[in-house]
Amino acid sequence: MAISREKESLAKVLAHEGGYSNNKRDPGGPTMKGVTQRVYDAYRKGKGQATRSVKSISTDELNEIYDRQYWDAVKGDQLPDGVDYVLFDGAVNSGPGRSIMFLQQALRPLYTGRIDGVMGIGTLTALKAVNDNDALIDRICDARMNFLRHLSTFAVFGKGWSARVREVRAIGISWATGETPQAANFVDGADAKAFAEDAKTAPSTAPADAAIGAGGSGLGVTGVLEGLRDQLSPLSYASEWITKIVVVLALVSALLVIGGGAYRWWTNRKAKHLAEALGTAGF
Repeated sequence: MAISREKESLAKVLAHEGGYSNNKRDPGGPTMKGVTQRVYDAYRKGKGQATRSVKSISTDELNEIYDRQYWDAVKGDQLPDGVDYVLFDGAVNSGPGRSIMFLQQALRPLYTGRIDGVMGIGTLTALKAVNDNDALIDRICDARMNFLRHLSTFAVFGKGWSARVREVRAIGISWATGETPQAANFVDGADAKAFAEDAKTAPSTAPADAAIGAGGSGLGVTGVLEGLRDQLSPLSYASEWITKIVVVLALVSALLVIGGGAYRWWTNRKAKHLAEALGTAGF
């Protein structure tokens, strides 16, 4: 990009972030204009200053934190129009590394490296090969929404996050296509931090393995009972009784194997989708 869009992008981000918040369900904790208490504490300590409430953050401190820890972290001045803002907003909401991962996921198959959240040569080279940045922005926002949906906090903040990403998508595409973007608006819950630490856990395959194991064992028992039935065939009553047991056991065992297999397929599918959303799936 020829001219930095940092100032314009920051104005949009601040509109989304609002003022002070301290929602107990927000993993970011106490936050002022998008800067968490933890980030502010680290910033103050890094300058050899005493920590204080993030409510007291000055405009200069706010601008410096946004500049160094978010805009520069995603290399905003090296990104195309629109893409710069989209990654910047994602960095404030979920961290710079996670926002870069959204980009790397969106750059497939041009980008063949690891989804590692590092804006390295491979990522920038793939980005330069893109000739349709508005479509790229769509894919970045799709990756971001997929990530958000796999967070345990989505049930609480999903509505706000979805509204925020819709606006980010529209604003980013407008800048990418040379149009005047819409205003950014604050939506309740949209300012909550969305961290990978709050990702849902993949369901365990243990119940499936247990069911399949039990079903296999049951089928083995039916073989033993069939042998016993053959030996007792002269005794019609005993033979018929064992036959009924064999049929019931075989049906139950088959259902356990089939059900266990179906559950294992479901858990593997859920785990795959979770890995894709978190950027941990192989390529």
